[in-house]
Amino acid sequence: MSATLKKVFKRWETFLVAFLILEFVVFGSANPKFLRPASIMTAVVNYISVCIIALFVTMVMITGGIDIQVSSIIGLTSIIEGVLWSDAGVNIWVAVICAVIAAAICGALSGFFVAYCGVQPMVVTLGGSFLYSGLALLISGLSATPAYQGISGFPAKVGKTFVDFRFLGKGDIAGVPTQIVIYVLLILLCAWVLHRTKYGERLFLIGVNQQAAEYSGINTRAVIMSTYILSAVSAAIAGTLLTSNVNSAKYNLGGGYTLAIITAVVLGGTLNTGGKGSILGTVLASLIICILRYGLPLCFGVSTQNLDLPVGIILVLVVLGREIAGQHMLANLLKRRS
Repeated sequence: MSATLKKVFKRWETFLVAFLILEFVVFGSANPKFLRPASIMTAVVNYISVCIIALFVTMVMITGGIDIQVSSIIGLTSIIEGVLWSDAGVNIWVAVICAVIAAAICGALSGFFVAYCGVQPMVVTLGGSFLYSGLALLISGLSATPAYQGISGFPAKVGKTFVDFRFLGKGDIAGVPTQIVIYVLLILLCAWVLHRTKYGERLFLIGVNQQAAEYSGINTRAVIMSTYILSAVSAAIAGTLLTSNVNSAKYNLGGGYTLAIITAVVLGGTLNTGGKGSILGTVLASLIICILRYGLPLCFGVSTQNLDLPVGIILVLVVLGREIAGQHMLANLLKRRS
């Protein structure tokens, strides 16, 4: 076996590809309907918010941080767009820009506390999760539409074709859903930024040793803060696409995505301690979780309410496996017994 093939088989992404293929084999054998391309694309579209945000949370976690407030920012973005458009009469695209700016401010606030005040990322983003959820609920109270109902009727649809704002969530480009096209473009952008730019190099250096990165002339605080801003902006993008897709702006839209996002990043090979990760790994892991959530109900009748269980199990097993491998616990245990 050549050295190149050995490197390929040692890569974590190779395992993820094999796992993804296994999913298609198992689910496809159980139910041929699973293999319909249109159904698979619909499944990806329904899960695209998690896929998009996971790309940018990867950058946060490479620096050694974590961001669990993004689900709340999805809802905050959605309700800002809805209230500005429906109740304030603002143009929908202006409302989208305002929502993205608001999300960036939220990310900057959390990033400031993490980078410049030294507060633990888990504590900051957990607090941010409650803060931004409460803010979203408060803003929803400014609308004439009841909060539980959601603001709907976004523009526009001409005949059977979605145009304008709804084109983002329901349209297609050459037969490919617009959301998937946007996702692919974001994958290429993130892969270039993380693996081909000095900014990406700095993220890895900070994750490996922040003090050493500081000594080498990197403004580590500004870089760390920027990752939280990018993560929040990605949540705003996801919230916009989700609002356009379901034609409803709600303060709690996207709630419950946190577990899936963190699982996708960790399963993709990003260390929770920082210093290692890849966009390809995150993409593959996101698709694995997406296909899992699509295939289990369709092929094995698993209730949608129980789909967080396998995702949670995957997260625990991956983190536990890394701890065992990192500390050589299994090898030490075998030596003691021999």
